[in-house]
Amino acid sequence: MNSTQAPIFQDVRDVFLASVMKELYTADIVAEGTGVISGAKSLVEALRGIGIQPDYVTPDGIEAVKGTIIATLSGSPKQIAMAEEFSIGLLAKPSGIATAACRAVALAGPDLRIVCGAWKKMPPAIKHTVREAIACGGAAFRISDQPFVYLDKNIVSMLHGIEATLAAVRDMKESLKCIQIKGWQRDIAEEALIAATLGADIIMVDTGRLEDVEKVNKMLTEKKLRTRVRLAFAKGIRIEDIPQLTRCGIDILDIGCAILDAPMLDMRLDVRRGGLPWN
Repeated sequence: MNSTQAPIFQDVRDVFLASVMKELYTADIVAEGTGVISGAKSLVEALRGIGIQPDYVTPDGIEAVKGTIIATLSGSPKQIAMAEEFSIGLLAKPSGIATAACRAVALAGPDLRIVCGAWKKMPPAIKHTVREAIACGGAAFRISDQPFVYLDKNIVSMLHGIEATLAAVRDMKESLKCIQIKGWQRDIAEEALIAATLGADIIMVDTGRLEDVEKVNKMLTEKKLRTRVRLAFAKGIRIEDIPQLTRCGIDILDIGCAILDAPMLDMRLDVRRGGLPWN
């Protein structure tokens, strides 16, 4: 071989599967636990990329129990081996996120909106996957379904305070104004009062301290502003905290790591029959 030529690598599967390469095999992806399925669309697309049209795939958003067949696929031995390399990866972690989101929504009840806005912190390559998983679990990935402008702590800092920040967006009449407060410039209840008086529609108490959101709720209620302003709460919220938080006057609960760091829904791929002629 000429030293300037790149070496030619042979796929080892072509070697050890050579004796059965012309046979057709069927395999099942099976749930090893109970959870909400997410990633089905990506799975179908990836399988088609290696020439497999799956026989069956459980739709996104459906709950599977242990032992449920999530997908059935047929192909050559090499196709099945290739599918095993990526199929579970496309399903297991997104389904874990969807399962955690679903649990949070169930604990919250109908009056508390569960949001997971932390998908924006994910690497660009997986943002869409994570966002879809959150939605499959029934949670929201935006603080509001209406058009809104989010005024985070850094915007407030660069504009030198809550007053100037809300003045800068005063003419954006078609968008809700959501402002993040932390009690850095004033007492947090005073910050909330200023924000509500100056036109904020959603006030995000981003401290994770229950006493802060209770103070804000009390202040806005006393000033008769509570019915106009929605109250959001975030930072370090655990799913098990939700039942207590439903009694604190919160409208929107933003949960990040407790949803995104959820364990994957374990799965396995089993070949269940083969030896049929491969056309």
